[in-house]
Amino acid sequence: MKDLQFKRHRRLRRTDSMRALVRETHLRTEDLIYPIFVVEGEGVKNPVASMPGVHQVSLDHLNEEMDELVGLDIKSVIVFGVPAEKDDVGSQAYHEEGIVQRAIRQIKESFPSLTVIADTCLCQYTDHGHCGIVRDGDIANDESLTYITKTAITQAEAGADIIAPSNMMDGFVAAIRQGLDEAGFSHIPVMSYAVKYASSFYGPFRDAAHSSPQFGDRRAYQMDPANRLEALREAESDVEEGADFLIVKPALAYLDIMREVKDRYNLPLVAYNVSGEYSMIKAAAQNGWVNEEEMVLEKLTSMKRAGADLIITYFAKDAARYLNQ
Repeated sequence: MKDLQFKRHRRLRRTDSMRALVRETHLRTEDLIYPIFVVEGEGVKNPVASMPGVHQVSLDHLNEEMDELVGLDIKSVIVFGVPAEKDDVGSQAYHEEGIVQRAIRQIKESFPSLTVIADTCLCQYTDHGHCGIVRDGDIANDESLTYITKTAITQAEAGADIIAPSNMMDGFVAAIRQGLDEAGFSHIPVMSYAVKYASSFYGPFRDAAHSSPQFGDRRAYQMDPANRLEALREAESDVEEGADFLIVKPALAYLDIMREVKDRYNLPLVAYNVSGEYSMIKAAAQNGWVNEEEMVLEKLTSMKRAGADLIITYFAKDAARYLNQ
């Protein structure tokens, strides 16, 4: 054996402190963005059955949620609205007194240090559940941009720190960027859902946001999960149109895409750890099949390792508790 030569990689794994010393990827509470679902009414704190631990909350319960997040050192939220009324153009999405606009104002007034990101889309607000305006059974791309831009402007007027358009219409970043600039919000960044796949992992979110399409599906504007090069083309367009952040959604099944986007573009990259990815772990943990804490931290760390700078995740509270321990 004395002539046998090989490298001893295990030297750097021998103890907890040694492993921590050479750890390459770090997960922090500052990396986490927590999604909030706000609804009309009073005294509402509805549990989302398919997403254990997640609730729809009315504005009178919103500050409780924010207090909890601040206590966990989570610094960013993304706000989704569930309106009381819907119509064919999603008018509550861009109404000055829409549920998201009121929620943004309330959060910024009571918690000015929090970064508030506004989800900018029409699907929760349209009676047909699609992310754009429907004409003759099809999604009218350019007409939809007008309404999406109006939504972004009213969200910025309400105090949103970041606009996050999730509709996947062609040209949506260019339209929103121009609209914000002309309205005096050139300082507000756009966090683009640059790469958003038509994924089966979104199901529980649609329970929370009441946003299921009433006919057809979203494959005509969200991406085919089989495509890789198309994702790079989508990201490139958004960079050229003025995006300040790029989101890849979903995250876990698309770590390869995240790494390629990060390697090509020097903008902050955001992973969206979506509802289906959340619910699978919650269900398995409730059945005693997995160690939830270890699995959550491993999963979120994999997203950071793949290139994500930030992670939108329903696990933000849980992960923050684990990290703060």
